[in-house]
Order: sequence, then C-alpha cells, then structure tokens
Amino acid sequence: MLIFTHIINKKFMIKLNFIKQKNLTLPIVIIIAALIIGGAIYLNPKKTAGFLSAQEAGQKAIDFINQNIFSGQNVTASLIDITESNGLYKMKIAIEGEEIETYLSLDGKLLFPQFVTMETEEEATAGGQKSDYPDVKLFVMTHCPYGLQAQKALLPVYDLLKDEAEIGVYFVNYIMHGKIEIDENLRQYCIQRDQQDKYSAYFSCFAQAGDFNGCLSGAGIDMNQLNSCVSQTDQDFGISADYNDQSTWLNGIYPLFNVQTDLNTQYGVQGSPTLVINGKIANVNRSPEEFKKAVCNAFNTAPAECSQALSNETPSAGFGGGTGTSGGSCE
Repeated sequence: MLIFTHIINKKFMIKLNFIKQKNLTLPIVIIIAALIIGGAIYLNPKKTAGFLSAQEAGQKAIDFINQNIFSGQNVTASLIDITESNGLYKMKIAIEGEEIETYLSLDGKLLFPQFVTMETEEEATAGGQKSDYPDVKLFVMTHCPYGLQAQKALLPVYDLLKDEAEIGVYFVNYIMHGKIEIDENLRQYCIQRDQQDKYSAYFSCFAQAGDFNGCLSGAGIDMNQLNSCVSQTDQDFGISADYNDQSTWLNGIYPLFNVQTDLNTQYGVQGSPTLVINGKIANVNRSPEEFKKAVCNAFNTAPAECSQALSNETPSAGFGGGTGTSGGSCE
C-alpha cells in the first residue's frame, strides 16, 4: 500500500510542478490535484438506466465538475475529446489551459481521475498473445503527421521481418486531411495489395516530401495495375460517392473511408496511428527498435533477425527526415 501511494504521489508531484510553472493560483492547483490523485468520484446519486452516449457522458462529467468542484471559482472545465476505451470512456478535459486525461464509466456515474494498468510491459507492447507467425497491423491516416511518424518507425521492422511475420499498413475508416488523403490511402492500399514488393521503396520515398508521382516512378510501380485497383476499390466501397455526399460524413465533419471498416470495428481503432499485434492494440514508443521488440515479443520463438538492433531514435512527425518525440495522434 505504501509503495502504491508513493507512486501516485510521485506522479502527482511531477504534474503539480508543471502546473506551478503555469502560474495557476493555489486554489486551482489544489482542485486539479484532487482530480489527478483522487479515487473514483460519484457523479450523481440518482440512478440512470443504461449507458449514455459518449457526448452525453462527457457533458454530464463537465457539468458536474463546473457545478460542484469549481463552484464559486472563476474557473471552467471544458471537454476536448471523449472516446470509448477498455470498457470506459476516455475523456480529455481542459482546465486553465492544462489538459487532463481521465476516465468515466459508460453510464456516466463514476469519474476515475487515476487508474493503474495491470498489464505487464510485454502484454502492453506485444498484445499478450504469441504465435508462430505474428499478425501486425498499423492503422493510419496517410497525411496524419503521427501516422507518418509511426509508418517511418515500422518500415525498418517490415524490411527486417516481412518474411517472418504478417506486417502491413491499414487505414482508419474516416478522413481528417481532405481528398488528398483519400487518394493516398487508395494508392497505398493498392500497392500493398497488388505490388507488395514495391511498397517499401514507395513509402520510404513518399515519407520524405509526399511526392507521390516521383515516388511511384522511382519505385517502378505498374501504373495500369495501380489505376485499375484504385478505380475498382473506389467503386466497390463507395469512397468518392461518400466524399461527395456530406450527409454520410462522420459527425458531418469527416469523410468516410470504408475499405477496412470491418477491421477498424474488430480492433476498436479510434485514430491514427493504432498498432495492433496479434489482435490487440499495443502501446509502443515510436522508434524502429521498440517496434521491433514489440513484434519479436509476439513470436512463440523469435527468429534470428530479432537479434539485429535497429535505431532507437523516434522519427520526426510528418514528412521529412530527422528525429522527434513519440506521441500524438489524429482522432
């Protein structure tokens, strides 16, 4: 118990020091601290039948915080984002410019400012499942900076282990970066489907500046085969039809990309990037070496290639070379 309390307090002090640097008043620091280190907060003593939608639950939590915790204070909490995760709603809220991530029960009754995962590191990174031929799926939006970052980290792993595991790039089923992203999603989908041996050369070029025309030529892509696949896939999944009919868009904002919606639903994909190893979402720092370790942990018996060290540096987000920091998503 003492060890657990020490861990929570350590996390709190790190966050508290950050908040102090923001020059927030002491009452606000105390209020935010309560949110960070408190237990589950019972939001409403009245019984609620069934689950609430994400938006309903999020608004209920924000109303509770503003009307109770911040009552009499010149402070307002606002909802940034809320998505379903691990049987709870994962909620991001903003308080005085400080972003806090917290969890909420699906019925909107309990707010969990802090939780502890009981997965081991291996379970978290390798999905907790092992196989002779691991299945690795990276879901991205091709013009999401963080999706590009993850793809750049995965590429050396693909080149190293493509004969030992099923490794591929898949696509989130909605679009956040316009028609240019739809077109690139279709290109990468078709290159992988019909000209898999040329995908690595194409993407390593595309990741530098997004020059798809030059990269198609440089990778030796058969354009007749590519154009045929793009046209047929567009027709089969109604991609252009959905794009031209805004009434079909997600929340009226994001065009759909339904080529792999079944897999998005199966694995609970909620943004770009999402790494799935042996059927389970894996949380991995975005460097080639860490991606390699996660994949190698998923083998019953790791192949000899797993002993080869890859770069520990995280690629930059977006197009171009260089390094960056792991984190961020488009969702």
